[in-house]
Amino acid sequence: MKFGISTFVTNDGIAPAPLARAVEDRGFDSIFLAEHTHIPTSRKTPYPGGGDLPRKYYRTLDPFITLTAMAMVTEKLLLGTGIALMIQRDPIVTAKEIASLDLVSGGRFLFGVGVGWNREEISNHGADPRKRGRLMDERIRAMREIWTKDEAEFHGEFVDFDPVFAWPKPVQKPHPPIYVGGGSPAFDRTAEYGDVWLANGLPPEKLEPLIPEMREKAGRDVPVAVFGAAPENIEGYEKLGVERVLLSLETMSESETIKKLDELAGAVEAAG
Repeated sequence: MKFGISTFVTNDGIAPAPLARAVEDRGFDSIFLAEHTHIPTSRKTPYPGGGDLPRKYYRTLDPFITLTAMAMVTEKLLLGTGIALMIQRDPIVTAKEIASLDLVSGGRFLFGVGVGWNREEISNHGADPRKRGRLMDERIRAMREIWTKDEAEFHGEFVDFDPVFAWPKPVQKPHPPIYVGGGSPAFDRTAEYGDVWLANGLPPEKLEPLIPEMREKAGRDVPVAVFGAAPENIEGYEKLGVERVLLSLETMSESETIKKLDELAGAVEAAG
């Protein structure tokens, strides 16, 4: 089982470069960053975690710029989005950003995607929250065409373009692995284009019955990763055959973050 870190990088927490170095130095294989372009002040869409929305949600840095900064100060650390909100992203621009990041990092990017939960945030990007699943799926299909074809074209309900040239192409072939985030509603898209199912913080007892359901839907043995995992659940995830556990790291100052990373690395070693 592999271990990484999932976190929010903000303008008032540890900076990207020292965070990435600290994560790599402690033996974690990956870091996955959350994304929110903005947060509407309205709370019409309640926070799924309950209570007040944490400050980190509206302080996040752009994940692709942040991961590029991290790539420049690390050698082996895998760099993931956890998750990129493709409902809010132009597929042509994002395809180029991802291919560029995969190139400058030497093929270390992992593409975590999801539909998102904040309906007002989605609406501010001109998207209909009721159609967000279909919209995301179509944008990802279009991006895969751009990544894998010298002359790519796509004609769909939401994305429509005639043949285009678009370089660079990703270093990883046919493209960076796609981690599909979400619960059982995400199983269809995991079946279609997911390389990994990214379960969001589910404890082992809730994750266990979903894994065979997901794999039956996919018709193949799709690996499982857990985002926002708690260290006390490491043993349970190992028994379930989880491929990668992304331990949750709260957004804190540099000194507090280093201390917490030492604790998490200790938990991994103790479970070893």
